[in-house]
Amino acid sequence: MVSVPDVGSDPVTAASAATGGASTAGVLTIPNLLSFARLLGVPVFLWLLLGPHADGWALAVLMLSGFSDWADGVLARKLNQMSPLGALLDPLADRLYILATLLGLVLRSVIPWWLAAVLIGRDLVLLLTVPALRRRGLTALPVHYLGKAATFNLLYAFPLLLIGSHAGTISAVAKPIAWAFTIWGTGLYLWAGGLYLLQVRRITQRVRVR
Repeated sequence: MVSVPDVGSDPVTAASAATGGASTAGVLTIPNLLSFARLLGVPVFLWLLLGPHADGWALAVLMLSGFSDWADGVLARKLNQMSPLGALLDPLADRLYILATLLGLVLRSVIPWWLAAVLIGRDLVLLLTVPALRRRGLTALPVHYLGKAATFNLLYAFPLLLIGSHAGTISAVAKPIAWAFTIWGTGLYLWAGGLYLLQVRRITQRVRVR
């Protein structure tokens, strides 16, 4: 997902730290390899969901992705292998999994198309701010806890929505929990996006174009 800044901090200092604060670890680090593996899992997940409708295996790929997302962050800090590439790959993998899951769930008629449009549209709006940041020598903004909370809720909601689309007692229990995570996650996702736009606005007012 698009990282969201802390509006309570100085926007220029925070953005500069996010852009250049990572260590200069190499490309082939353990955390980066885990992130690459997560990216390779995206088409596999989508094929399992839409091809053979192997929902159990698709859920396994999604859960494995969630575990590797947690593991690469922990290992990057413990092994001092944080890098600019890792800072790029991690949110990229998150966004691709969310995009792939939304596409799959819409095509499987599990969620309405407008919900996917809202979530994808939010990211497209934030993508439009990238040129303004780059003209000021910035490529990233620091992660905000709302963005992390939104990601957490959505990545829990999606597998539960898939489970809830089937018949049976477990599905009946999973479905309302899934929609609770979906509603909270969508709300936080939009809120985080609003904070991101606010931070970009503050930066563009204070930092001159290079």
